[in-house]
Amino acid sequence: MRSSNPVFSRRGFSRDNGYAGFNAAPQAGGPAVGTQANPYAQGGNPYAQNPYAPQDLQQGAPPQAPVSTGRMTMDDVVMRSAMTLGTVTVGAILAWALLPVSSTSYGLAIGAALVAFVLAMVQSFKRTASPALILGYAAFEGVFLGVISEMYNSRWSGAPFQAVLGTMAVSGATLLVYKAGWVRVTARYARIGMTIAIAFVVVTAVNLLLVVFGVANDGGLRSMGPLGAIVGILAILIGAFFLTLDFKQIEDGIAYGAPKEEAWLAAFGLTMTLVWIYVEMLRLVAIFSGDD
Repeated sequence: MRSSNPVFSRRGFSRDNGYAGFNAAPQAGGPAVGTQANPYAQGGNPYAQNPYAPQDLQQGAPPQAPVSTGRMTMDDVVMRSAMTLGTVTVGAILAWALLPVSSTSYGLAIGAALVAFVLAMVQSFKRTASPALILGYAAFEGVFLGVISEMYNSRWSGAPFQAVLGTMAVSGATLLVYKAGWVRVTARYARIGMTIAIAFVVVTAVNLLLVVFGVANDGGLRSMGPLGAIVGILAILIGAFFLTLDFKQIEDGIAYGAPKEEAWLAAFGLTMTLVWIYVEMLRLVAIFSGDD
């Protein structure tokens, strides 16, 4: 699915976007956001464009850009995120209510997931945020989540509710750790984390192929046993890592005057990350619930 969010790796709050305050001299009476103070001024955003960039950003919170109209604010991010996650939720509720558990609904869920993936990839390679694509992705993703949640609930009663609580707990804990400064999002941190994430995705893809061709039994690495639980916990930790990148991207976008429209990209990235965590949490709850 996935900073994890390809939208942030393709286009982010960087010099090339021409934001006010980038490569600009400090305004009178305002904080310094010129080339000396702004780590984005010369090399662009190492998190948005190249997580493998060799240099680390200066530690500490970036200076706040002068307040002006047309700039992204935290309220913008919260509002767009609420709209996107709300669309996912409505799609999931409708799918749960209207599509009873069956092979047909399972096929529809796979189809919805593929459509959501295509829309996500199209948005990721666009140079501007498209609310229609983002909300379309959220709607189809919601259908997928609604169907698989109902399937899990039919076998492990209450699993979706526990997965939602688990997703909220992971997200809240990650935000707390980030805001407390216990995790510093530097280029080295992003480089190591992305290497682990890419390796995880590759290994998971290979495991899926082995399962499809009957080489690996009972799901292989993604089984419903202890090994599957370990892999699931690792996947959730990777999701938490992606959340820290999302938080950093949002924080810096606001600080350096990203356009208001970029709030849609922030909401898109957060939604993809939260979907990742929820799906992995759903599997983990099922594993710990056993076959009862």
